[in-house]
This record gives sequence, C-alpha cells and structure tokens, in this order.
Amino acid sequence: MSSGAEKIVSNILSQSQAKADKIIQEAEAESKNIVDNGSADAELEKQKILDEANKSSNLRYQQIISEAKMKGRRLELDAREEVIEEAFNKATEKIKDLSSGSNSQYINSLESVITEAGSEIGGGNLVIHVKQEDKSKIEGSIDKIAKTITLDTGNNTSFEFGEAINTIGGAVVKTSNGDVEVNNTIESRILRYKKSLRLEVANILFK
Repeated sequence: MSSGAEKIVSNILSQSQAKADKIIQEAEAESKNIVDNGSADAELEKQKILDEANKSSNLRYQQIISEAKMKGRRLELDAREEVIEEAFNKATEKIKDLSSGSNSQYINSLESVITEAGSEIGGGNLVIHVKQEDKSKIEGSIDKIAKTITLDTGNNTSFEFGEAINTIGGAVVKTSNGDVEVNNTIESRILRYKKSLRLEVANILFK
C-alpha cells in the first residue's frame, strides 16, 4: 500500500475512533444521568411512601385513642345506669313494703292518687280498681274522696269497687262504661316520671 493510501486509511480510522469514543462518552453520560434521575425519583417515592405511612400511623393512633375513650365513656354510663336502676329497684321495694301494711303515709297517698285520677277524668260515676288488701284501707274514705272530686269538677261523683288488680299499690280509676281510664298504680307512676326522677337520682348519686 502506498504511503498516501496508508495516510488516508489511518486518518479514517482515527476519525472513526474519535467518533466512537464520543458516542461512548455521550452514552455513559446519558446513562449516568438516567441513573442519577432514577435515584432521585426513587428517593422521592421512598419519602412519599414514608410520609403516607407516618400519616396513616398517626391517624390510626388517633382512632384507637378515640375508640378507647368512647368505650370508657360507654362503660362509665353503663355502670351509672346500673347504679340508678338499683336505686329505683330498692325504692320500689321500700314502697312495696310500705304498701303491704296499714301505713298511714301509704293510705294518704292512695287516697290522693284516687282523687287525682277522678278529677282528671272529670268526676261522674267511677269505678276503682285496687289490690285486694287495699280495698279495706280506703272503704271508709270513698265518700270523702267523691265529695272532693265533685267540688273540684262540678260533676256529682260516686264510686264503686271493680275487680282487684295485681299491683304493688295505687289504683286504676275508670268511668263506669270503661271509656276513660287513668292508671295511677305505683308501677305506672314510676314509669311515667322515671325520666325526670332518673335525673334527680343521678344528681344525688353522682354529685
């Protein structure tokens, strides 16, 4: 090969090598850039995941605390309710004991609830239902109760006894035709006033 040809070949090879080296350098640079960017993106993604995990952890912690407080409150309310019910049960038993004998306080109370029921009905011909042992306690007071209701309502009032009822105490008063009835038994009165009484009992027990 002539010296001229050798120079041309050498020049071509040199240029080719230079281009090849440049391509390799650019590829390496691009590769490094991709890796660097990828690492940065991966780090951002990692941090994002950690932040979300931390946020979820805090939220769950707050939920657990809130649920624990609610459960504690429910247990406290259940305990209070149990104590209040026990107080009502003891009071009912005490009233039952009072009503089982000839206690003057109970007899006065019985006359009072009959008068109240008769006036609420508006007087007239009325029927009284009491437990069997209470009949003898108020037989002597019936005329007096009737007069009181007559004065209160302006309607002439009379009483007769109906069938005995199963109750702790108190009375059920009806019109003679049964159209109107007022239940003033102890059980019914406790049930009617239990909501307001519950508040009073709670204030006494837990103040």
